[in-house]
Amino acid sequence: MELGTGINDRYKKVTFWKEAIDELLVKVFIESHEKPPAEIILDVDTTELPLHGKQEGRFFHGYYDSYCYLPLYIFCGEHVLCARLREANHDAAFGSLQEIRRIVTQIRVAWPEVRIILRGDSGFCRNELMSWCENQGVDFVFGLARNQRLRKIIGAQMHEATQQWKQTGKPARIFSEFEYKTKKKKGGWDRERRVAAKAEQIDGKENPRFVVTSLRSEAWAAQALYEKLYCARGDMENRIKEQFSLFADRVSTETMRGNQMRLYVSTMAYVLVSGLRRLGLKATELAEAQVSTIRTKLLKIGAQIRVTVRKVWVSMSSSYPWQCLYQQVWMNLRC
Repeated sequence: MELGTGINDRYKKVTFWKEAIDELLVKVFIESHEKPPAEIILDVDTTELPLHGKQEGRFFHGYYDSYCYLPLYIFCGEHVLCARLREANHDAAFGSLQEIRRIVTQIRVAWPEVRIILRGDSGFCRNELMSWCENQGVDFVFGLARNQRLRKIIGAQMHEATQQWKQTGKPARIFSEFEYKTKKKKGGWDRERRVAAKAEQIDGKENPRFVVTSLRSEAWAAQALYEKLYCARGDMENRIKEQFSLFADRVSTETMRGNQMRLYVSTMAYVLVSGLRRLGLKATELAEAQVSTIRTKLLKIGAQIRVTVRKVWVSMSSSYPWQCLYQQVWMNLRC
């Protein structure tokens, strides 16, 4: 049976509709805004889900040094827009264009004027994806893997950073930018693109970094582009860690279909807790708390349950330390 079609099967008691869930994730994100934003940033990344059995689609991944799945996640802020389970024998960017195209199309139906920036690490720096963005009016900023040619281009800046480090003994950074195009024909870039570079010297060691972007220097100078825009993608790693707090790594069923459903369940749990954080916890001490903290303090609460003819009584302990917070959340959700 095709993955996630929702077709009834005599051997499966639980099924799901893949397209409907994918659409719902984006719909929840759109409905969380009272009015269309002027600009949004879509973060795309992948992570490792270790496998300890003989699950379908099991492959060894050299970087993670384990047998694993390599799911694709797309976020906008704290909102998850895509959670796609994939085998680990693919490139990080595998299938990302299809998911991004789908999400951008749905967003633009609701918000035709919104400006979209796509952000990701060097694993997503692929000509096909960048060309699509340029043709569709979507801006992007991706990490660019360093090589000897790039290092040679910033030779003067790296020398200057080294001299500053020798004089001060403190880390030195010099930013620059240039137009760049890969030399290889197969799989290379079809045009020149703007690259911002950081020539950095730390404790006597070079630490060059590069990002490629469609954004103009008038709006984003090289230093701001790297430090304020690109490096901010690190917050997505916190969002991915929150998925693990809700058991996204419990992919122990035999089939890819079954494990995709499990991934969806943990994703929907995150959507609910994220909504609780956004609506119920506003103006409280947990307004910016991690999912694991919210789950521990507000959801995993011991209580006594009594069932009568007319009601089900849930009696919480009088020593529960966050009673006032719990009451405030209840009031916020009622408003």
